[in-house]
Amino acid sequence: MTSDVPKFLVDEMLQRLGRWLRAAGYDTVIATNAAPDYYLLRQAIDEDRLLLTCDRELMQHRRAPEHVILLRGTTLEECVQELSRQLHLDWQYDPFSRCLVCNSLLLSATPEQQEQAPDSVTERELPALYCPTCQQVFWEGSHVKRMRHQLDTWQQNLG
Repeated sequence: MTSDVPKFLVDEMLQRLGRWLRAAGYDTVIATNAAPDYYLLRQAIDEDRLLLTCDRELMQHRRAPEHVILLRGTTLEECVQELSRQLHLDWQYDPFSRCLVCNSLLLSATPEQQEQAPDSVTERELPALYCPTCQQVFWEGSHVKRMRHQLDTWQQNLG
């Protein structure tokens, strides 16, 4: 990795973890097409990403040890704890700065884009973010508050 901030590629088995890494602000690609192990490893190397997987067979590839993190946990919580221990991740790195759907960096929504939000959001003048790729508008609803609480909990458990 050439940067201090890791970028990730997660295999299909770890999609939930991938979305949480995006929620924390990490550049995270989620594999969705049952790509062969070699292809995933090649993508991780080419894009300077750490490949997160539960697939032990992937570790048999020659270049895997320097690009792959094998997680042995079977639940999201176990995987979060294991990854946090290995990389000392900051779960408050840059929360909700990336689209949870496509991984693009979110921008402040223009007044025109904010009009896509429900009236309850625009009436309360809540700040909104816009995904230039998905062309969706996001705002901080109750689900984001719950997710922020979860990220806070994971961050506190690092100590």
